[in-house]
Order: sequence, then C-alpha cells, then structure tokens
Amino acid sequence: MRTTSSLPLIFTAASLLAIPALAQQSPAPQGAQPQAAGAAPSTAKPSPKDTEVWEPVPPIVTPGSANSAPPSDAIILFDGTNLDQWVSVKDKSQPADWTVADGILTVKKSPGNNIETKRSFKNYQLHLEWRIPTDITGSDQARGNSGLFLASTGPGDGGYELQILDSYNNKTYVNGQAGSIYKQGIPLANAMRKPGEWQTYDVVWTAPTFNADGSVKTPAYVTAFHNGVLVQNHFELKGETLYICKPVYQTYDTAPIKLQSDGDPSPPISFRNIWVRELK
Repeated sequence: MRTTSSLPLIFTAASLLAIPALAQQSPAPQGAQPQAAGAAPSTAKPSPKDTEVWEPVPPIVTPGSANSAPPSDAIILFDGTNLDQWVSVKDKSQPADWTVADGILTVKKSPGNNIETKRSFKNYQLHLEWRIPTDITGSDQARGNSGLFLASTGPGDGGYELQILDSYNNKTYVNGQAGSIYKQGIPLANAMRKPGEWQTYDVVWTAPTFNADGSVKTPAYVTAFHNGVLVQNHFELKGETLYICKPVYQTYDTAPIKLQSDGDPSPPISFRNIWVRELK
C-alpha cells in the first residue's frame, strides 16, 4: 500500500481547518482598546457633551471704547492728569519729577532721573503710548533713547527692559532698536512710525519664578506688539537686560514698572495712556 499518495490530501485538509482559527486570532485594529473578559461590548456613542466644560466661569471684563482704552479691571498708571502712581527711582519717598502738561507726560532729562510705579506687579498685560519729538536729533542710540522696564529690580537701570528708541530710518544694533528686549531679543519687525506720531506698546509680561535656593524655576517671558505688530513672541529671557556682560537672574517676587530717563543728548520723549491688568 502506498501511503505517500495520501499525504497531500491530509496536509490540504489540515490547512483548510486552520484558516478559520487563524482568522479568529487576527490582531485587533491599531488603537483599539482590549475588552475585559466577559465584559459586554460598549454601546455608548460619543456626544458633544463629553468635552464641554462649564466651570469655573471666567470673570466679566468690560473692554474700553477702543482697543487702546483701559478695560474695566485695569489699573490706570497715567491718565494725563498727574503722576500720583509714580515715584523717583533714586529716592522712592520723592514724587516722580517729570513734566505733565496737556495730558502728556514728558521725560525730564537728568542723569538717573528714572521713575517707577508705586505698586509692584508680577504677571500682567500693559498698554503704553510714547512719542519721539518731531525735532529729534542724533543717531544710533543717541536718538530718542528711553526704556520700558517690565520689572524694576534695582536702582538705575536694573531690571528687564523693552527698548524705546527712534528706529525710523535710524541704524543701530538690532538687539537695541525699538521693540527689542535690550541686548537679548531682536524684534521680529521694525514697526516704527515716524517722529511726531504716537507709538503703542501692548505687552504681556510673565515674571520669572525661583526655587528656595535662588535657582531659576521658570524663566521670564515677553510677548509684545509695537503699533499692533507682533515684535516679541513669547520670548524667553536669559536674565536681566544688562548694558555690559551676559544676562543673569536675580531673585525677586514682585517689582515696579519703570520708565527710563536716558542720558543721551537728544530732545526728551513723551508718554500717555498707560494702564496695566494684573494676570492671576
């Protein structure tokens, strides 16, 4: 009897019997979740309500009549009438010694005559308008030089500076032109209007935080718009903005906002409509 002739038939039958078993063991589609043994298959259908969040409800803030006008929760730092919210940086017991006339604040230029807010802040949104005089003179850094210090951490120019300068057809180092984080962040664009026209800064400041040993926990960040144009996009600072040397951090919790009276010989610049919203 020839047994070899029956081998192909036996193999073929075994193969056919194995096909359903292999089909039953096919892997689950990618991303599918395994079902617990004995669990009934889920029949629930996704609903829009699954991703709806109803609380906490954001507070109501009434916007100003224009984007430049202070909203209902803003702290007014200068409304054109007085400098009650400001003091001298050199002597914080003394009022700010700048000139207020016709609703405008003008720098009184003398060495170290910076001013800062009486209040201290941490994280905030700030609006500020500034103007280079039409009769501006000088070039490079000696042309309408000033600064908005987002956190004043010490005397003089200590802190974190968003540069103010006439950058309308005025060549200077790019990390020192208007819209720069001084000596650190080059602006994404030069959005400068010509001298005599009002400029606007709208800034979101995120203060640095520190560990108990003084090391940096989270760095400072700045987002800034110059005349409605984004010039700093969540820029990460490496420390305080220094004229000389590399930036370093110094521990602080809250700090005043400071305006600079630079010692350059050009005519003084002016400010108006300054307000801030604290961010919790």
